[in-house]
Amino acid sequence: MGSIGALKEGHLHASLKRLYAAPGDIVEAPVDGYLVDILRAGLIIEIQTSNFSSIAKKMRDLVRRHRVRLVHPVPAERWLVKQSAGGGIERRRSPKRGGFEQIFEELVSFPTLLAHKNFELEVVVIREEEIRRGDGRGGRRRRGWTTVERRLLDVLDRRILRAPSDLLDLLPPGLPDPFQTTHLAASLGRPRWLAQKAAYCLKEAGVIVQVGKTGNARLYSRR
Repeated sequence: MGSIGALKEGHLHASLKRLYAAPGDIVEAPVDGYLVDILRAGLIIEIQTSNFSSIAKKMRDLVRRHRVRLVHPVPAERWLVKQSAGGGIERRRSPKRGGFEQIFEELVSFPTLLAHKNFELEVVVIREEEIRRGDGRGGRRRRGWTTVERRLLDVLDRRILRAPSDLLDLLPPGLPDPFQTTHLAASLGRPRWLAQKAAYCLKEAGVIVQVGKTGNARLYSRR
């Protein structure tokens, strides 16, 4: 079972698994019908480099009987490496930047799970390379370039969220109270769609509440 899991994983996942595994841990361990990345005495460590929707059921099942830490990387810096069909390679830094607040993009899949006593979420801010291949099959936005791998370059910072109240620490200082998602987006320096997801997660987690509206814009306040 371990070899099957290892064959499917990419460079980023494998690198983080090596980083987190400690002597005495069991890697690629079967637990309650699932294969988990790391099994430690009293703790399951699961590393998820992609979307949370695919592991929502697994997380909800495991926390019923086990303490679980979900580890998720977010890129503060990303280098794009393009490999053309002719063998040429182009490497450049993406203008996009991320931070701890990027976790809201995925947390929308289960924003209430942080309230469970057996669940915690570790956000790892990284530098990474994204390898793209010019195969003509990428979506319209990628113009024929397909992402084939993500590679870990460096770990810059980490933060463990153990309770819904920890999500409030991801909000920028100086955010007005009450606030709109436009205020949150401006304070974070991030697009409004991410601020809307953040507001949804915070509301579902029970740490903010809607207190009114200004026109069509909802107003939120900390509890």
